[in-house]
Amino acid sequence: MTPDLPLVVAGLQDAFERYERALIAHDLEAMAAAFIDDERVVRFGIADRQHGAGELARWRAAQLPLPPGRTLFETAVHTWGESFGVVTTCFCYPGRALLGRQSQTWTRIDGSWRIVSAHVSEISEP
Repeated sequence: MTPDLPLVVAGLQDAFERYERALIAHDLEAMAAAFIDDERVVRFGIADRQHGAGELARWRAAQLPLPPGRTLFETAVHTWGESFGVVTTCFCYPGRALLGRQSQTWTRIDGSWRIVSAHVSEISEP
C-alpha cells in the first residue's frame, strides 16, 4: 500500500474542500452526501455525538449555521493506497479564544470519497 499518491491525495483534498464549502454554506444535502450512508458512521462533536447516517442527518437538520469567518490552518491530507485517507485540520473563528481541531477518516467507494468517522473538538488557545 503506497502512501500519499499525488492523484489520490488531490482527489481527497477536493472532496474535503467540497465538504468544507458545504459546512460553511450550511448545505445539509451536500454535508450528508459527504458522509457514508451507513449506520456504522460515527461523528463525535464538541458537545454531541452521532452514530449512524440517520442520526447524523437529524442532528445536522437541527443545527444553526456556523459562525462567520471560519478559518482553517495546519490542514493535512494523507492517503494510504487508493481508497483510504485521513484529513486533519485546525480551525478558528474571529473573536473566539478557542482553537478547533477536526479529524476525518475517509474511504473511496464506487469512485467517490466519503467520511466514515469524524471528530471535532475545541481547546483553549495556548
